[in-house]
Formats: sequence, C-alpha cells, structure tokens
Amino acid sequence: MTFEELQRLEERYVMQTYKRAPVELVRGEGARLWDSEGREYLDFLAGISVCSVGHCHPRVVEALREQAGTLMHVSNLYYSGPMVRLAERLSESSLGGRVFFTNSGTEAVECAIKVARKHAHRRGIEEPEIISFERDFHGRSYGALSATPGLAANPDFAPMLPGFSSVPADDPDALRAAVGERTAAVLVEPIQGEAGVYPLAEEVLVAAREACDESGALLVLDEIQAGMGRTGSLWAYEQTPVRPDAITVAKALGGGLPIGACVTGEEAADVLAPGDHGSTFAGGPLAASVALTVLDLVDEPELLRGVRDLGARLREDLGAHERVREVRGRGLILGVGLEEGLDAPGIARSLLGDGLIVNAPEPSTLRLLPPLIIGDAEAEEAVGKISQALDAA
Repeated sequence: MTFEELQRLEERYVMQTYKRAPVELVRGEGARLWDSEGREYLDFLAGISVCSVGHCHPRVVEALREQAGTLMHVSNLYYSGPMVRLAERLSESSLGGRVFFTNSGTEAVECAIKVARKHAHRRGIEEPEIISFERDFHGRSYGALSATPGLAANPDFAPMLPGFSSVPADDPDALRAAVGERTAAVLVEPIQGEAGVYPLAEEVLVAAREACDESGALLVLDEIQAGMGRTGSLWAYEQTPVRPDAITVAKALGGGLPIGACVTGEEAADVLAPGDHGSTFAGGPLAASVALTVLDLVDEPELLRGVRDLGARLREDLGAHERVREVRGRGLILGVGLEEGLDAPGIARSLLGDGLIVNAPEPSTLRLLPPLIIGDAEAEEAVGKISQALDAA
C-alpha cells in the first residue's frame, strides 16, 4: 500500500480528530524511529511521554512475549499475580495506600474524582466541588473534561458535569479563597504538560496542601505526563514540598501498552467499596507484567540521575540560543519558549523533515519529552537540529 493510499483510507474510515503529520512510522528502537520510506528520526516526544524506556526495549519486549504466551486476560473477578505485585510496587514506592487500575490517564482521573466525591459525601458534603487550575489538562472523558478548563469551554460538548471550578495557576491566594466547606478535592498537574510545560510554583502547591488540610479535602496530583521518572525522580511530587493524598499515573507506566492507575494514600485507601467502580481490561496480566518491567528499568538511581543531569544540560544549551526566551520544566519534560513572532508548529514541522520529532503544544513553545534512556550524543544532536531550525526560521 502506498502512503497516498493509506492517507485516503484514514480519511475515509478514521474519525478526523487528529491532524496527523504526513509520515507513517513503522519501526522503533531505543530513541530512534523509522518511517515507511526508510527515513530515520530521533524521537524527542516518546509518544507523548509514553515510551520512556525507548522503543522496543529488549526487557519490555521479553516481558510482553512471555506473558502473552502464558495468559493475557482473566478479568477482575479473579486474582492475578502481576496485578497485585504491580499494586504493591506502586503503593510502596509512593503513598502507601491502595491502587485502582485503569486503561488510560483519563480513566485514572475519573477514579480520583469518584474517590474525592465519595470521601466528601462521607464528611456530610451533599454537593461536593472539585477545584482545578487554569491551563490544566486532565483528560477527555466527561469528569476529566469538566476539570480541564480550556476544553470544558467547548459548547459543542455542553453541558459539562456540575461541581467543578478552576482558579489561576499562579495565584495561591485565589486558590485559598476558592477552597471551602464544599471542596472535595484540589486536582493539580504539578507540571502542566499540554499547556506548554509550566511547573506550578512551590507556593501554589503549598497553598493547595494547606487549604486541603484545613478543609478536609483531598489533594490529588495528576502525574500522568510528569510521573514515572520523567522529572528525575520516580514521582514528580518528590521534588516538591508537598505530599498528595492521591496521584494519577498512566502514559509511561506501560512502556507502550495502555495502562493507568489511581494511587491513594492511607486517607483515601478505603473509600471505594465492591461495586463502586470497575473496568473489564484494567490491571490485566499482560499490561501489569510489562509495567512491572518498566518500573524496574525506570526506578534506578543511575537513570534518574541521568535524567536530571541531561535535563539541566538541555535547558542550558537551548536557553543559550538568542531566539529562545526561556526553557521551562524539570528533568526531561521541557518547554522551549520561543521569541515573539516565531511559529512553533512550523518549526516542529521543519524539525520533522530534518529527522527530529518534537511537538508544539502552544504557538510559541516546543515541547521535548525524549525517552529517559537518551545519552549525551542524542542530546547534542537534538540541540544542534533545534538551533539550526531556529537560525533558519
């Protein structure tokens, strides 16, 4: 099949919800991808923070093959060793409570919303409210969408679910004023990835923690994009002054397979009861086995130290370019803010033609989410290509 035939079939049979780049990617290894024409790309997007240990990591592939040849699905009506071991690993590495598995990030947020609302009802709150931040992105199912202010404003999908409000991301006083007797949870992206990589200030996170403590609300951190080693620690919250009551994780957890989780601390561990929530595929042995392997690879001090070091180097090298205003982020989640007048989406397209995959979440920002296994050579190559593209823009 030619690429043109593929495009025609996609246009005819696939709902047109994405503007796809004119490339068919067919193979991956490490930090590299190849298209159907044999062209090679350095991948500095990693499937939007999914392929954190690179493409087709041998240990991930072996875990997938072994489990696929043993047992792929049994449903949650029975015990499953990989699921229970993964729950233990996630809990013991973070908040110490319990885990509900999902198939995606938005479903993990949906679970967190249910936990927060039931927890609030237990406290006698009849109409609980969840507060999020402007610029947040929590997902596209209705609960998560209602907590995502930018997308929730789309009238074509109205009405949104009631009980959600938002405050500016850089105003701790506005947050404190918004949290009250009806507040069930404050839902936070510690690093706002889809908005263009904006880390929340420590004072905002502290304000959220203090306001939740005073009101009895839960603090939920959405680590779907920034967790799993992306910032240079296993969990993004570990580099902040706060400890949440729950975190949501997905994307990198499965190394390419769809899996997510809502992980609670002790305060919220017993909120959900039998029948409160469920999922047919979530936590299945195939995805759970692969996720355990991914955790083994990511939760290594040497790798996490490398993420911090390379992130600092990329920030310094990219920030030195005269056409870069700032480089935001932590570890290997970076937003390169360009000078006024530069077209980030156009530059991303140019970089694709030059063999570097990045994206532009906003008109003035390039987002970098490379695999965590990159080294100095890949970092140098990416900086060189981005510098050339900026010089030519």
